[in-house]
Amino acid sequence: MKINKNYSTIDVHVAGEVFRIIKELPFLHYESLIELDMMFPAHYEKEKNLLLNEPRGFAGLNGCLITPPFNKEANAAILFFNHDGTVPIQYGGLVAVITALLECGHIQSEPNNLYKLETINGLVSVCANLEEEEVVSVQVSSGLFQIRDKETHLYSPYGQCQFTLVQSNQLYAVFEKKDFPFELCLGELVELNKWGRTILYELQTLTSLSGVILMDSSKIEEGRIKSITFRPDRYILRSPGFESTMACLTSLLAKERINGKAVYVNESIFGSELEARVESQTEASCKFSISSRGFITGMQTFILDPTDPLASGFLLK
Repeated sequence: MKINKNYSTIDVHVAGEVFRIIKELPFLHYESLIELDMMFPAHYEKEKNLLLNEPRGFAGLNGCLITPPFNKEANAAILFFNHDGTVPIQYGGLVAVITALLECGHIQSEPNNLYKLETINGLVSVCANLEEEEVVSVQVSSGLFQIRDKETHLYSPYGQCQFTLVQSNQLYAVFEKKDFPFELCLGELVELNKWGRTILYELQTLTSLSGVILMDSSKIEEGRIKSITFRPDRYILRSPGFESTMACLTSLLAKERINGKAVYVNESIFGSELEARVESQTEASCKFSISSRGFITGMQTFILDPTDPLASGFLLK
């Protein structure tokens, strides 16, 4: 075996969603995070495929490239990316990164538990609570979430139903489980997959759609919801979803089914949870504070053998 390149990473899961954190890639000269973002497709495509694709990764794996901060107020700078390329922000990625930085000793803990991370969207404040040098909870604040259409009608093989279009950095269609004859649980996974494929097909004209969410709000009086999110490629998100959770709450706020004071829990079909509350609200938009915890699952060194026929990997979905 001849080793051509090697890459050290830290894997962190947040409520089931996995983030691969990379600190070292081949050196490039760039003067800002935005410039790095522009250079990423041309210079790091091979590394992206190597680290995210199978057999070293999988379809749901997210990437976080950490660099020294450009802004003096920041503790670190992060470039988020997935299989399609870079993305402005990943709220779960913020939790994963601050967890790894603190627990691995890359940054010192602050007495007030407040940290600033530099992203393409600018500086983002996070609050990371530590107990005995372990991060036990992280709170992050969201950007704006807005209702694009509160009641959109759809005629599908399941009959007539309604959904809400919620816009943030991405566009989501939020459906209510009460309109469909199955439960949100692992035992109904075959039916849920069939539903996801069907609805995505019916909504294929919404080319900007980032996800279809099926929400069970039957326990909203107890401060709980349950959801499952399907990406446009039919992949099921492996967590309740940070943006999915806030999209669900935005829909419920628009329908006046919740108030802006309580803390709400969103549960995935396999039992992981995210907590969220409304941070601010106007007639046109709202912001949220969302809380979770990251768990380091591994530290790896990936190598590139130039004779490997699968250096770029592959994806099965």
